[in-house]
Amino acid sequence: MTEEEPLWASLPIPALVVDANDLIVRINPAAEGFLLVSQRAVAGEPLWDRLAVDAPLEEAFARARESGAPLFVNDVDIGTGARAPILCSLQVAPLSGAPGQMLVLLSPRELAGRMAQKSGVKAAARSAIGMAEMLAHEIKNPLAGITGAAQLLSMTLTAEDRELTDLIVSESRRIVALLDRVEQFGNVIRPVLRRVNLHDVLDRARRSGQVGFAAGMTFIEDYDPSLPPALGDGDQLLQVVLNLLKNAAEAAPGGRGTIRLRTYYDGALRVRQGDGAGQALPLQVEIIDDGPGLPPDIAEEVFEPFVSGRENGTGLGLALAAKIISEHGGWISVDSAPGRTVFRMSLQRADAQDKEG
Repeated sequence: MTEEEPLWASLPIPALVVDANDLIVRINPAAEGFLLVSQRAVAGEPLWDRLAVDAPLEEAFARARESGAPLFVNDVDIGTGARAPILCSLQVAPLSGAPGQMLVLLSPRELAGRMAQKSGVKAAARSAIGMAEMLAHEIKNPLAGITGAAQLLSMTLTAEDRELTDLIVSESRRIVALLDRVEQFGNVIRPVLRRVNLHDVLDRARRSGQVGFAAGMTFIEDYDPSLPPALGDGDQLLQVVLNLLKNAAEAAPGGRGTIRLRTYYDGALRVRQGDGAGQALPLQVEIIDDGPGLPPDIAEEVFEPFVSGRENGTGLGLALAAKIISEHGGWISVDSAPGRTVFRMSLQRADAQDKEG
């Protein structure tokens, strides 16, 4: 890894490098988010196929390359095909030590505001989680007393009146279960990483779902039989898969639909870490359902705490799944549209540490 790599990965604005023919050589993580595409997918493509600029910049770009002088353009609308145009400032400069290559920097004004707003939302969510954990611990004790008192009271009541005490007991238990999930989210222990057969994890989750919350669902297994063992904590990965299966079953109209469990190997998939290094995550697990899909207004925030698409959802299940996968050094993502939602987990091989060593 060169000394420039951490700086490149840490740049908070989209940055692209193009060659002498204006073909994209590389993009930084911020540009991947701006373009909504990975570097592997965009490398070698013409710059102007990916950036729709509301200004005649091609000639000015060529003059900047020829003269070796930087180019600055303020307040221009730039679209990507995947998103509506955003007001940006554009900076272009020759790349030192690489003849013909140019560095392109985008400063999206609207996107910067959104990033600041999202950062504030995340900070508020973290504060809310801390407060919720404290309240959960304090509330559970009096709830246990209320539940016990209601059960004792029911022994002296008529059948009609017992309906009210039964309601108190059931609602108290529901609240305790919710508080347990809040505490669980804040107290996830670090995974004990060892060799894990992902197909065994999927089969355990499927069998559990079929006799319970996913009894009305049809399961399809599409496994890669040559998939090597993963580096992970089997119990925690099982928890993640159960959560994803439960979400799919609850989203299915009438509790009936199809869930496809798919595994495959992608040796080219790498995810950048905070230090700019790439982490190989070749083992892919997909949970695919044919439900209505995620509401568009929460699709980008679905892994954040307290974000839920269900009326009575806690918004902690997917946040917990993301936290567990992150502790595994892995990656979880979602691609959702009406009729097809894909949750994908990307994990390390069990022998990854041996290879790096």
